Amino acid sequence: MPQITTRTVAYPADGLTMSGHLALPAGAGRRPAVLVGPEGMGLSDVERRRADALAELGYVALAFDLHGGRYLGDPEEMLARCLPLLDDPGRMRGIGHAALDVLRAEPRTDPGRIAAVGYGTGGAIALELGRDGVPLRAIGTVNALTTGRPGEAARIRCPVWAGVGSEDPIMPPAQRDAFAAEMQAAGVDWRLVVYGGALHAFHHPPVGHPAVPGVGHHPRHARRAWHDVVALLAECLPVTE
Repeated sequence: MPQITTRTVAYPADGLTMSGHLALPAGAGRRPAVLVGPEGMGLSDVERRRADALAELGYVALAFDLHGGRYLGDPEEMLARCLPLLDDPGRMRGIGHAALDVLRAEPRTDPGRIAAVGYGTGGAIALELGRDGVPLRAIGTVNALTTGRPGEAARIRCPVWAGVGSEDPIMPPAQRDAFAAEMQAAGVDWRLVVYGGALHAFHHPPVGHPAVPGVGHHPRHARRAWHDVVALLAECLPVTE
């Protein structure tokens, strides 16, 4: 197993002091890098492990924070913060840019080779970075079929991969269609994978607290979605020695 190193990084965003998880691959040279965005509950060990797994593959990975170091396990509190955030592209972009600045400032990062992978709210932030014209190499999202302001998807400069559960009530067929129409009209190189029988947040292991309705873990599709994300990165952001 390659020896990775990790550390917590503090940085300001959205009027809060964020606490991200930075994972560095073995070696000393610059490497391609990946932003990892969490579900609306916030940064947890799930995203930290994903960042670590990406570092083991040779990427510099930053799992970014949404809530100033807090994990919002209460669904009402989570929705009270995330719903206004999802309605405010400027705030989402601010959170994304702040994390991106941290990742770019890391000496191991190749600043010209960065991708963004996000889940739920973190995926929406990844998409907003693309709509803001950030020159990412790839955007990968799960449960984040958000649409943006008219015309701004044309500023996305990289392939977009999106995954969603077929039974996700939060991202229903109408939302899938709207997302697909936006990407297609903008001329984006996009893909949408629908995982049959899966609910919202199907990729996330079961949590020990109440969750919003329509959420459920699907172990087989969770593994498939991770493999699809890794394949996207291998295609668009290969690790070369």
